Amino acid sequence: MRALLLPLLLLADPAAAQTLIQARPQVVLEEPVLRLGDVFEGAGPQTARPIGTAPAPGQRLVLEAAQLQALARAHGLAWRPASPYERVVLERPGRALAREEIEAVLRGELLRLGLDPEAELELGPLASPMVPPGAPPRLGLEGAGFDLATGRFAATLSVLAEGMAPLRLRLASRAVATAPALAATRRLLPGEVIRPGDLRPLRLRAERLRPGLAERPDQVIGQQLHRAVAAGAPLALADLGPPTLIEKNALVTMLVEAPGLSLAAQGRALEAAPRGGLVPVMNLASRSVVEGEVVGPGRVRVAMGATPLRAP
Repeated sequence: MRALLLPLLLLADPAAAQTLIQARPQVVLEEPVLRLGDVFEGAGPQTARPIGTAPAPGQRLVLEAAQLQALARAHGLAWRPASPYERVVLERPGRALAREEIEAVLRGELLRLGLDPEAELELGPLASPMVPPGAPPRLGLEGAGFDLATGRFAATLSVLAEGMAPLRLRLASRAVATAPALAATRRLLPGEVIRPGDLRPLRLRAERLRPGLAERPDQVIGQQLHRAVAAGAPLALADLGPPTLIEKNALVTMLVEAPGLSLAAQGRALEAAPRGGLVPVMNLASRSVVEGEVVGPGRVRVAMGATPLRAP
């Protein structure tokens, strides 16, 4: 008996009937088509009926109470808003095209037009088009032009993907020449000797390049730093020099050599110096200071009859 009464009650009370149909407050759409069932829950046989185009990938659409009521009336749904503030928010997920994806297709076309392979493309602020997350985009260029003298370029990027309308984006900027440099892979401290693992190659804009930067590993490997270099910073040749073999105030052996004669004395280096460098050395026995050439670790060669720089 109760089973028979329920349909009768629903027919007699329109307010009770409309409770079977509810507006969905928040909807995430996966397809490009908006259907009645996306907006109203309980739409019955009309659930799959197309009623419009879904928002573009990454966009949202808000249907206010008046729009919802008009939509329900147009499709014969017994629904009325519970309040003037009732609404449905429709969202379509999207993925922004990576800058690298856009640059790759642009660079490929500009190379054909004479672009230097090492040039940097200056795209500036770029509003990346949105595509459906699961749809591989197909990118192309239309009307590409490139001026070799100024580096200016212009082209129209076309974006096609399943589930979205074709998009076109105008690209216009310039290509900038670059030059090779070497950067530190870690923070390097004064006195460190550069090793291969301390370096990585990079390209810098030629227009902003400081003169005197190291370009090749053979210019810096085995050299000693005179000042600290931050990780990622380029290396300047002026901050490098031969590694120090003798430290300041280190004890050294002073070698005096002549045909048929070889003498040695103990001394103290008064400055630091690399191999082949000249360094003032104090003879610990006579206290006189002479200049000698660093010939190895802890060894300084002094010329026979060298004039003392400073007498005791």
